[in-house]
Amino acid sequence: MRTREFKGTRVGGVGLGLMGMSWAYSASERDDARSVELIREAVGLGVTFLDTAQAYGGGHNEELAGRALKGLRDQVVVATKTGLVMDEAETYAMHRDGTPDHVRRSAEESLRRLGTDAVDLYYLHRVDPEVPLAETWGAMAELVAEGKVRHLGLSEVTRDQAAEAHAIHPVAAVQSELSLWTRDAQGTPGGSAGGGGGLTGGAEGPGDVVGWCAANDAVFVPFSPLGRGFLTGAVTASSLEEGDFRASQPRFQEEALRENQRIVDVVRRVAQRHGTTPARVAIAWTLAQGDHVIPIPGTKKSAYLRDNAGAADLVLSAEDLRELDEVPSATGSRY
Repeated sequence: MRTREFKGTRVGGVGLGLMGMSWAYSASERDDARSVELIREAVGLGVTFLDTAQAYGGGHNEELAGRALKGLRDQVVVATKTGLVMDEAETYAMHRDGTPDHVRRSAEESLRRLGTDAVDLYYLHRVDPEVPLAETWGAMAELVAEGKVRHLGLSEVTRDQAAEAHAIHPVAAVQSELSLWTRDAQGTPGGSAGGGGGLTGGAEGPGDVVGWCAANDAVFVPFSPLGRGFLTGAVTASSLEEGDFRASQPRFQEEALRENQRIVDVVRRVAQRHGTTPARVAIAWTLAQGDHVIPIPGTKKSAYLRDNAGAADLVLSAEDLRELDEVPSATGSRY
């Protein structure tokens, strides 16, 4: 697998998001033992940039990662997050907490669950509008000084917020949604902004955060590079289980899915030219947005893991990229 660099460490060009193993998607397919095996398989394939969070399953996801990485910890970069607290898993109810006390307490909890002395990358999951960013970021910077965290990151922020934090302590990474149907982080909303309770930053676009990262020696980490599975062509309204997080999202309503099929058709056409899968094309498009980009598609299945990892070695032509860049904007907001 082709690699990319994260702060002096070479990691697989395609990472792995662990969230779905504990929360949000297809509850009937969750299996802790299989997930542990999958994480270990991923490391063996060279997928060594792993992403979890305190909020995913109320700590369950971090515990899962900790179990899987016993004996493998020094082979991976592990990222987790603070600042977003699960209230009720069944309804996906969450609130933001950017207080310094919460930052410190949650860091200790994450270290314990992950079974490690230090987290490689510690994100602020969402900025808390009730707490000055400088206070939250300052508390996170103290964790770096104490050796409990190696690098700091931000999730779903604007360029201005990234710059504000960077002036206090270096921003090593920004994680935001980026895919062929969600391009807000490039400064081109295209119908994907919207409200979302504790999740989104609001309807205003964030500006070109991908470009900001390139200019400031930060990695940009796209989550949901497969459009929550839709860009693979395998997701329909009827394929979503009851309780699946996607079923409540505007973009996954039946009429919107029919409209958005136009995007998948283009991805499939490019995939056919290369004799590859739509998943690899969609992920390769995110990789083509800059050498500082490391996408983190999630999966619970070995076949999908291997397919996703193969995107690191897929090189899209200028013609491919022009065609993909011109896909229509998505119908429906993302939250």
